[in-house]
Amino acid sequence: MSYNLAFTATDTAALWAEAGDAAAALVAGEHDGIANMANVAALIWQAIPDLNWAGFYRFDGTELVLGPFQGKAACIRIPLDKGVCGAAARLRATQRAEDVHAFPGHIACDADSRSELVVPVIAGDRLVGVLDLDSPLPARFTAADEAGAEALVARIAGALVC
Repeated sequence: MSYNLAFTATDTAALWAEAGDAAAALVAGEHDGIANMANVAALIWQAIPDLNWAGFYRFDGTELVLGPFQGKAACIRIPLDKGVCGAAARLRATQRAEDVHAFPGHIACDADSRSELVVPVIAGDRLVGVLDLDSPLPARFTAADEAGAEALVARIAGALVC
């Protein structure tokens, strides 16, 4: 099966809606969470501009472990008490950091990253992991990006369970 993903929206909310529709189509009928994470990371990388990293960290019951992603090599393990990803997982709440260097406990996996958006992936009441988006631009992520990423994740969270 091949996928021809074309994103035409120029408005942030509409772009995330297109990405959400595409993500739902990609994971439909596939039960392997790792495969689904890989395709969704690639889709977001393709659809959302000005990213230098897009991917998932999986929750292993203790800490976050690197999952499928697009971008430079990344930190492999993240404790829940460290960084933007750890905070999103620990609090089960989206974290939007306009300046990652000002975020307490920030983990600098890529020195080029300036802003970050991290959405917890929760299926039922289970923390599956987090979707992590990094940008080299300060304050890259808006409230519309946050809402769009949250809607996308909520829509497909069940398909990301490993």
